[in-house]
Amino acid sequence: MYKLIAGALLGVAALPAQGAIVVVAAKANSITGGTSVVVGPVTAGQAITISSSTDDLWSAGPPYRISDANGLVGVRYATATDDSGQPVGTQIGDDYGLFTLNGLSAPFGSLVGRIGSSYQFLGANFNGTAWGTGNLELMYWDQFSDDNFGEITFNIGAVPEPTTWPPLP
Repeated sequence: MYKLIAGALLGVAALPAQGAIVVVAAKANSITGGTSVVVGPVTAGQAITISSSTDDLWSAGPPYRISDANGLVGVRYATATDDSGQPVGTQIGDDYGLFTLNGLSAPFGSLVGRIGSSYQFLGANFNGTAWGTGNLELMYWDQFSDDNFGEITFNIGAVPEPTTWPPLP
């Protein structure tokens, strides 16, 4: 009976197959000064999708530290469709290289996930599998959160195991 109840509770809290929306803030959800956004439990090997618009931006502060969830990986200029608020053609981002913490080197200002004590770079659009079993947590990857601002909206999904698929009619 205990296993049945625990399994039912896990099923309710598990990653949805489609359409969950999660907002990750550069300051509130920073690895170095905030708290992670807990998405839900996953099982090692489970398929996961995380996506955002590369026009949805956040910042590690001035100057030239505005990026999408892929991080500060090169010179970036404002476009007519991004949410930087800057005139088209204005430099808003630069390459800040990799930031290393907790055994992971990932682009400064990117989206990173954690399951247990294991971290992985996710970026703006991740299509892959869970690298462990436990809660999937999301965070902004930087070394100083006091001047961070902005947030990015992510669509989160998980592909259910075939045993949970509804029967064919």
